[in-house]
Amino acid sequence: MTALEFIQQAVATSSKNIENTLLLLSEDCTIPFIARYRKDQTGNLDEVFIEKIAKYHDLYLQIVKRKESILASIESQDALTADLKTKITSSFDLIELEDLYLPYKKKRKTRADTARENGLEPLAKQIMAQQSTNLSVVVSRYLNDKVTTSEEAFQGARDIIAEWINENMYIRKSLRRCFQSKSTLDTKVVKSQKEEEKAQKFEQYFDWSEPLYKIPSHRLLAIFRAVNEGFIKLNVVVDKDEILSMMQRNLIKNSGSCSEHLEKAIADSYKRLLEPALSNEVLQEAKLKADVNSIGVFADNLSQLLLAAPLGEKRILAIDPGYKSGCKVVCLDENGNLLYNETIYPHPPQKDAAMAMKKIRSMVNSYRIDAISIGNGTASRETEFFIKKIAFDKPIQVFVVSEAGASVYSASKIAREEFSNYDVTVRGAVSIGRRLSDPLAELVKIDPKSIGVGQYQHDVDQTLLKTELDNVVMRCVNSVGINLNTASKSLLSYVSGIGEKLAENIVNYRAENGTFTDRKQLKKVPRFGEKAYQQAVAFVRIQQASNPLDNSAVHPEAYKLVERMAKDLNISVSDLISNKESIQKINLDNYISDEIGIFSLQDILKELEKPGLDPRKSAKVFEFDPTVFSINDLSVGKILTGIVNNITNFGCFVDLGIKESGLVHISQLKAGFVSDVNEVVKLHQHVEVRVVEIDSAKKRIQLSMILEG
Repeated sequence: MTALEFIQQAVATSSKNIENTLLLLSEDCTIPFIARYRKDQTGNLDEVFIEKIAKYHDLYLQIVKRKESILASIESQDALTADLKTKITSSFDLIELEDLYLPYKKKRKTRADTARENGLEPLAKQIMAQQSTNLSVVVSRYLNDKVTTSEEAFQGARDIIAEWINENMYIRKSLRRCFQSKSTLDTKVVKSQKEEEKAQKFEQYFDWSEPLYKIPSHRLLAIFRAVNEGFIKLNVVVDKDEILSMMQRNLIKNSGSCSEHLEKAIADSYKRLLEPALSNEVLQEAKLKADVNSIGVFADNLSQLLLAAPLGEKRILAIDPGYKSGCKVVCLDENGNLLYNETIYPHPPQKDAAMAMKKIRSMVNSYRIDAISIGNGTASRETEFFIKKIAFDKPIQVFVVSEAGASVYSASKIAREEFSNYDVTVRGAVSIGRRLSDPLAELVKIDPKSIGVGQYQHDVDQTLLKTELDNVVMRCVNSVGINLNTASKSLLSYVSGIGEKLAENIVNYRAENGTFTDRKQLKKVPRFGEKAYQQAVAFVRIQQASNPLDNSAVHPEAYKLVERMAKDLNISVSDLISNKESIQKINLDNYISDEIGIFSLQDILKELEKPGLDPRKSAKVFEFDPTVFSINDLSVGKILTGIVNNITNFGCFVDLGIKESGLVHISQLKAGFVSDVNEVVKLHQHVEVRVVEIDSAKKRIQLSMILEG
């Protein structure tokens, strides 16, 4: 099977599209570049399809490499028959390959190895063949100084047979299907840990049983966490009698003298070899599926968070609220640069509200502030209430933003480099302000796992998680485009073709030579070669550039084509941009060539019509219920407005403006069946909810979006 045939089994597109995509990937083209600027070659495949092609191509190469290793190992043992070689070379299933390799796999010395050394393999073959009628006579031939009794001989022979059964591909496949479709996951509490406070959050799993194939990802990951923390034990349970019966039917041909030994060997093989291996295998398989599912939820949430509505280039006063230590206040200019910082104490114990009001008014006027950003942590509602009592000289928008990850950023190397002369509290406040101005630019500086929009993100495969989240961040950054003259090193590093080192070089070049006025100047950046330029250039923007196309998503390789379009209309490129009437006159058929096709041309026209259009919506002010400051202010049946701040497979969490977020279970999202939470709600969506249940002791709030209960 070729790589193309293997990929076609998983990706529903033409072989030509796959071939062209693989060619572009082999030429070190990035996925964002291929998806945006090579649509004619790929048949307009999006980034998700291209990532899938890349993934299955890597899997194909992994399988090929594993087959080569297996073949070499078996051949070195002089055990590679023509039939076995054919089976291995024709298989593209990693599990099947490992089953084929199992009899030849180097392993520590087994009971069967000892029995073979003692000369008992011929006896095992005779029992397995089920031809001997008088084993009591036959067994005497195998007694020696190491095997002194008939029972020792029979036991050794059964050890060998048990190993053969374990290595029997048909048996393993049959049992594997049974484990996959009929097993249940049973859990029991570790009695010594039952009363532990931390164990109580896993109380429902103290005595739990559920079919393994049915268990949802979030529940399985919760169980694994409880196991890892030592609170419960789990077992994969199948009907042992059914399994043994099936094995006996397949292996025992008659009821002669050999059948008793075969029954014992089958039972031993299952208990000692097959059951532990297959239990672990199906558990790991289920865990991987749960990981992939959970990572998918995290990726969707992260994408929505990164593409959250920005306020834009406004002067912002940001507040990191607090009680005893005060509220940290910073003033930022339009580009997020720190202008001033201060600490105010409007809340207990100091309760110096008058002085705090005076300082806030002064800062708003002195630094021409357009909006105020308040972190949603401790004292958030009280701070918002305090700010809204201030009579400003002009309308000031007040936003409450998530401060998840702000403390991680404030203590990071990136923050220390940006604000080496300020402490972590000031850096945290700056982050709160910047994430209102441009969430994407600020959040790329923080490890996505610290942003708090995942589902058991610390329990999943961390390599898979990092790969997927890096892809999401890159996808988001390149879908928006970045300002080459203001983008941070962190943001630049996610641009197609750039990476950390080139991002650092760009920032250093900018510091030494001033702002970029032309995209071609990127070629002057140290180590910025032609390939990097091709992959990156169209994803960066230069405002007030000498060439107006430099502030658009049009790739420089299409500049001459755009100039030709403008010339054909007898206008300049500047006059063509945003000129909907002129753009509609362009007949794309006149510009199709071997180098550029209809998909790319359509993209160019869209970009000319609205150059540099940010796909994100604008930030909107949200008002929480002014009577609710804590969980104690809630009552069952109360209708509230809130913001969706996390999405899982089992529902969504809603920020009500208090410390605890409320859960809307998937069954309470709307009337009728809901299969996917994302079909009903999105991250940061403003929703109206009804309080269904309050557990003050456990700080849990149950909500419903079905308002009539």
